[in-house]
Amino acid sequence: MIIFIIIWSIWFLSEIFLNRFFRSGKSSKMFQGKGSVIIIWITIGIAMNIGIMTLYLIKCPISKLIIVPYIGLFLIVAGMIIRFIAVQSLGRFFTIYVTIQENHKIIKEGVYKMIRHPSYLGSLISFLGFGISVNNWISLIIVTIPIVIAFIYRIKEEEKILLKQFGSDYSEYMRSTYRLIPYIY
Repeated sequence: MIIFIIIWSIWFLSEIFLNRFFRSGKSSKMFQGKGSVIIIWITIGIAMNIGIMTLYLIKCPISKLIIVPYIGLFLIVAGMIIRFIAVQSLGRFFTIYVTIQENHKIIKEGVYKMIRHPSYLGSLISFLGFGISVNNWISLIIVTIPIVIAFIYRIKEEEKILLKQFGSDYSEYMRSTYRLIPYIY
């Protein structure tokens, strides 16, 4: 059980770290999307709390196999790795708010070559992993569905701003990549 608490804690602290240290700077040309960040954090807080409470109220195991919760832990770590690779790929252009900075450009290399929002994909994989790690179907649904909806809203808001800023360049990038899941969406 200690490994679960350690991984859950590292994951939670890593998200707080990103939220605290990757805010838009004063030199940013455009600052928007703060509302969608608030929506995401509220959704996460509510969904995670209800999902955790559900563990104690409704027993609905995903599987009796002991490996299932560990698969969930693996997904949390995999999601964190994807997220941090995406953050590193964006470099100084990564902020938690949709921000257009001086000399901003569309990153199309690395994890951004095939998907436009790998950082969000990493987060969503981690939330899916958390739901699996608690080994409860109801908790999995309560945690993942509202959070996926909040992230999709955020993605749509972000893409509107990027289209406005970069026009046909971003439109072409959209046509040549997937939004979130390679070959699917």
